[in-house]
Amino acid sequence: MPDTQISAIICTHNRDDYLGAAIDSLLSQDFAGGFEVVVIDNGSKDNTKQVVEQRLDNHLLKYIYEPKLGLSVARNTGAKASSGEVIAYLDDDAVASKSWLQVLYRAYQSNSKLAIAGGKVTLLWPDKVNPPRWLSSGLAGNLGAYDLGDRVVKIENPGDTPRGLNYSIRRSFLDDIGGFDINLGRVGKNLLSNEELQMTELALKKGWEVAYLPEALAAHNVSPERLKRSWFISRGWWQGISECYREQLAGKAGTGQLQRGGERFIRGLYKALQHYSDPAERFDKLVYAYGQIGYLNAAIQGLLSKKSS
Repeated sequence: MPDTQISAIICTHNRDDYLGAAIDSLLSQDFAGGFEVVVIDNGSKDNTKQVVEQRLDNHLLKYIYEPKLGLSVARNTGAKASSGEVIAYLDDDAVASKSWLQVLYRAYQSNSKLAIAGGKVTLLWPDKVNPPRWLSSGLAGNLGAYDLGDRVVKIENPGDTPRGLNYSIRRSFLDDIGGFDINLGRVGKNLLSNEELQMTELALKKGWEVAYLPEALAAHNVSPERLKRSWFISRGWWQGISECYREQLAGKAGTGQLQRGGERFIRGLYKALQHYSDPAERFDKLVYAYGQIGYLNAAIQGLLSKKSS
């Protein structure tokens, strides 16, 4: 589409129960210019293709099958298959607000230095399900919740970077850095992450800007399997591994990782004891401590690999 100004991309893997609503929220956008919707089917084995085919009579929609597993792989495939100067990524289990694309595109048009932008994310809970008592506001972020307030925020701390489920990037910046790093981001059922944090670090280092746009609102479905403590513990483990890998990619590997991971593990346990009477904060800190075990495990594997090479 030569007149495409923004490309909306959904990367999906075995999520046919939510995918239709995500696609529909994009096809019904209130956007004044030209846009396209690209679905990247990342090796799905369910009815993903059929869900998309039911909507392919809409000329805005395009379907591409990517057999190589990996969220970053799928994101790069989507970028190559699209033509907008701005690329907006929506998760397959999220729903975008009507003005999502318009808010994002307007931000890039008004700021030539803007490389990355994302918006507020609310949570959609399953029917008749309330947030568990042991879920802290911090751990709710693992479910996708993201709220920096009701004003536009210029992101200066990479830890505050927009969530990948409601995320946009300027094509020229993405091309300049060579796309998303395929060593980070989910692959199948593993929960590797930190690819957005790394992108923000690169953007700020190169003199670009990153922004939180509260009006670029999206809602994220909380699937029932994520309301178990075991899911958060696993998520914490992979977060630790992701952090270790990110440091290694940035040239910060070495024995210093063992010290940092050990100190954070002890700090997490200590804070869990401090919050013993608060089930939410106690569990939050235990998940953090367990994540440091994953971090240390990856650090040791890295040192052993370096020693043997």
